[in-house]
Order: sequence, then structure tokens, then C-alpha cells
Amino acid sequence: MMEIKVPELAESITEGTVASWLKQPGDQVEKGEAIVELETDKVNIEVPSDEAGVLTEVMAAEGDTVRVGETIAIITAGGEAAKPTETTPTPKATEAPTEAPAAQEPKKEQPAAVAATEATTLADRPIASPAARKLAREKGIDLSQVATQDPLGRIRVQDVATFEVAPREQAKPQPATPAPQPAAPAAPGKPEERIKMSRRRKTIANRLVEVQQTAAMLTTFNEIDMSAVMSLRKRRQEKFVKDNEVKLGFMSFFTKAAVAALKKMPYLNAEIQGDEIVLKKFYDIGIAVSAPDGLVVPVVRDADKKNFGEIEKDIINLAVKARDNKLGLSDLTGGTFTITNGGTFGSLMSTPILNGPQVAILGMHAINLRPIAIDAERMENRPMMYVALSYDHRIVDGKEAVTFLKHIKDLLEDPESLIFEA
Repeated sequence: MMEIKVPELAESITEGTVASWLKQPGDQVEKGEAIVELETDKVNIEVPSDEAGVLTEVMAAEGDTVRVGETIAIITAGGEAAKPTETTPTPKATEAPTEAPAAQEPKKEQPAAVAATEATTLADRPIASPAARKLAREKGIDLSQVATQDPLGRIRVQDVATFEVAPREQAKPQPATPAPQPAAPAAPGKPEERIKMSRRRKTIANRLVEVQQTAAMLTTFNEIDMSAVMSLRKRRQEKFVKDNEVKLGFMSFFTKAAVAALKKMPYLNAEIQGDEIVLKKFYDIGIAVSAPDGLVVPVVRDADKKNFGEIEKDIINLAVKARDNKLGLSDLTGGTFTITNGGTFGSLMSTPILNGPQVAILGMHAINLRPIAIDAERMENRPMMYVALSYDHRIVDGKEAVTFLKHIKDLLEDPESLIFEA
């Protein structure tokens, strides 16, 4: 008999959600074959079996939250697949059975009182995001005392932060105020649909709110005449494809320009840790891409050491992995600066939100023909793009931010200069 346990997921990730069982009780399992898919805050992970055998028991239902090291299934080695007595996954928090069948005697026995106590503890355990649990542990806060306004009852980072500011007021019972309930329909008979947020969608939501609450975020804008880049791409595209087997896109230009600008303005390639500023001496550039469960930011490693072709290949590979939900934790961690391209969806202008703990993010937008004054007497229609730089004003001053964005503008309006800059 072999226990299938939740594996180590990643640094700072201690729990996940059972996304789907790939095998059912009674199914034959080969060595190395995946039996369950877990959803974490960042990626989905398939858990394989280390031995061949039969899946005889599952201990968590789809949608349950499970912790690292927790046993979630039993594989019995040898034999043939047999019909399970129950095909429905056993919920984690259930009452202890009054009588254990004799055939299952080898399984760990617990006194009824202990089993009942553990079941009650699991049932009463507050539902909270990993970030909220971490903050509560750091501050010594009992999550059962924290109130939340979330309709699903999930405790968020901001709930813990609010409790920390005024714990006594939060902890006092409020008999006159009923517990938050889901909003009622606007009018009888009006159609609506309720969809439970995925773990990743909730994590994205929590982190975006957390960044806005903790960073002094400010955005500066500029516009870039894309004529030179578009002309260069047109002239060099055929040879580029022949040499690199990928097309020359816009992202490699912006990635190279961002690296060059970061070298001149190092405080934008940094993060705040306590009362220290950590300046990163490497350039791992996050590229925001759309995935089935929301926006993710895989990372192009050592972008300063790669040519245009290598950057384009990395971006395409990461985008395909994101679309197929195959991104690994190593693809998503450790970025120093982020680029997001809302222009892919037609956005003319937007204010990107920081990808914490990074202190800056560059937003690209749609390219549109606009009349531009060439001099005092001439106007021309030029392909123009608005660009936005959001930054943490705690360590980045306005002068640095404006200079950074202006440097990117200058490089892209003279793209050959990127060969010498980055």
C-alpha cells in the first residue's frame, strides 16, 4: 500500500486545491502516471504515482483545499482493478464512522473522540487565502476572529490587515449586524449565474488589491512613433524568419529597450524588503500573457544576454504553455520587471497595476494612425502607440520614471540603436 501525498509545491506555497481526479477509485494506475491535478496560486500540478497498482481510496473531493504533506489517496500495489465500494471522493471533513469494516482493519485506527475532534477542527477551520494565513501567522492573529465581507466567506489579506489596525473593534460580537449574505437578485425573474472563482483567479484578485494598498503607485505616459520599428520589421522579416524560424514581433523590441532603460535607471529594476532597497543586477523580464484562468506573467530569463530571435522564441514558448496550462513554477517566479501589452486586445490607453514585489511595469497599447506635427507647417499620419509606466513612488521619483519612458521612446524611434544599447 502506498500513500499519495501532496508534494512540495513551491517556496511560500503551502496548500492547493484538488482541481480534478484523473483516476477514479478502482482504476489501474501505472508507475509515473498522473492520478490527480492540483491547482495552486500560480500553476496547476499533476501528481504521479511512484508505483503501479490500483487506486483504492481518495481522501479529498474536487474543490477541496489540501496542504503539503497531506495524504490524499491510497494506491494498492499488485492485483487487478476492482470495483470500489464507493466512487465518490470522501470529503475531508466528515463524521467518524461508527463501525469500521473488518476488511479495512490495517488502516490507521483512531478513537472515536479523537476522530470527531479532528473532523470538527477541519470543519471549523476558517477559509482564507494563503497570503492571508501567512500575514495572520506573522501578526499572531487568530483567523477565526477575523470578519470578512467576501460573499463566499473567504478571508482575504485586506481583512487581516484591517483586523490588525483595530483588533478589538473587529473582535467584538455584532449581534445587530447579520452575517454577509450573497446579494439578492435585482428583481424577481431576472436571470443570473453564479460562478465560483478559481484559486488562481482569487489569488490574482487578492494580489492586485494588496499591491494597491501597500505601494504608492503612480503612472506616467508617453507616445511612440512606431514608423521606424514597423519599417525595420518589414525589411528584415523574411531573413529573420529564415534565421530564427519565428517572426520578428514588437515584444522583442520593447524587451530590449526596457533592459537598456533599466540599466540606466536601476531603481526600476528593484524591490523593497523591509527598510532596504534591493537592486537587481540581472534582467528577468516578465511578459504578461492571457491564460484560461486569467492573466499570468511568465519570465524571459537573462533578457540582456539574448538576441531578438531568442527573446521571440522564449515569448512564443511561454505563451503556448500558458494557453495549454502547462506553465511550471520556474516559468513564473523571480521576474524583476514586467511588460504588458493591452494593445493585443485593442486598448488605446490604460494604467497597468504593479506586479509585486516589482516596483515598475511597462504598458504597451494599440498602434493607431494619428496626425502628428512634423514641424510648424507639416502634418503626417503616423502609427502611434501610447505607452504607460506605473511605478512605486516610494523608491522611484518622477524624474527617473519620466526619463526611463523617454529613453524607451528614443530607442524605439531609432531601433538600430538597440544593437548598441542592450
